[in-house]
Amino acid sequence: MPDPAGITGVATAAQPDLRAMLQRHWPLWLGIAAMAIPTIIALGQGPWQEESGVHGIIVLVTGLWLVWRRQAELAAVEQPGNPLITGLLLAVALPVYMAGRAFEFISIETAALLLAMVAVAHQYMGVAALKLLWFPILYLGFVVPLPGWFLDTITMPLKELVSEIVTNGLAAVGYPVGRMGVTLYIGQYQLLVEDACAGLNSLVSLSAIGLFYVYLIRGSNPAYSLILLAMVIPIAVAANCVRVAALVLITYHLGNAMAQGYLHNFAGMVTFVSALLFIFALDGVLSPLRRRLARGEEAA
Repeated sequence: MPDPAGITGVATAAQPDLRAMLQRHWPLWLGIAAMAIPTIIALGQGPWQEESGVHGIIVLVTGLWLVWRRQAELAAVEQPGNPLITGLLLAVALPVYMAGRAFEFISIETAALLLAMVAVAHQYMGVAALKLLWFPILYLGFVVPLPGWFLDTITMPLKELVSEIVTNGLAAVGYPVGRMGVTLYIGQYQLLVEDACAGLNSLVSLSAIGLFYVYLIRGSNPAYSLILLAMVIPIAVAANCVRVAALVLITYHLGNAMAQGYLHNFAGMVTFVSALLFIFALDGVLSPLRRRLARGEEAA
């Protein structure tokens, strides 16, 4: 029976000797560690402590595990890559990494580190190995923190959309609610829809976890992965509309102190878990489409 992630068995003889590989390429691993350790420390002290980046360490660990679990296949196709391509990639990655490190642009620093690791992997394992690792590389991209200007650009439309949907929905059932921008007014209360309530944080985390689930359980079909990823956006927005509406109602009926205390954090956890379960349910509904795409990929 084929492995659900498209991983086929490889003879024991093809299993790589990890100790020998580490000994043979120790300067390489030392160089990677010299770049990666400071970046991981910076991520741990900054973005990973924020709600929008809490998924980062999970993605890093599970992404490296995805690479490790394919080591037998990588050993079977391993061959030196094109030094010219490797040189070009490193010529971009290393100066950008140093600039990001020097000026504390953690997003640029992390992205450059990932590019440098891809370049090194290409040199030692070749293009065929990178093709096998297309999903882990894409998935590890979620480790890169979104830059502030990008967050600001996409957060405001999300906040306005959530605010408008909640206002219209509550007004339709008779609540005295109004809106000015991303500020909601209900009774004597005024509530500001913040970034955390607009779906941005859950959107990034749900995208990462959703893709990991699809790849691990359902296989590595790129088309199906993109379809499910596209569905994450409306799911996250809808879930956070429910979250904001619930907090508005709690404020109106129980007071602002109740809405901003334990119930605020609890509503966030419930919203995230509910959205994640909805993704799993949607995956079940889309099973016929997944099977058709898989048959088409096999026929090609």
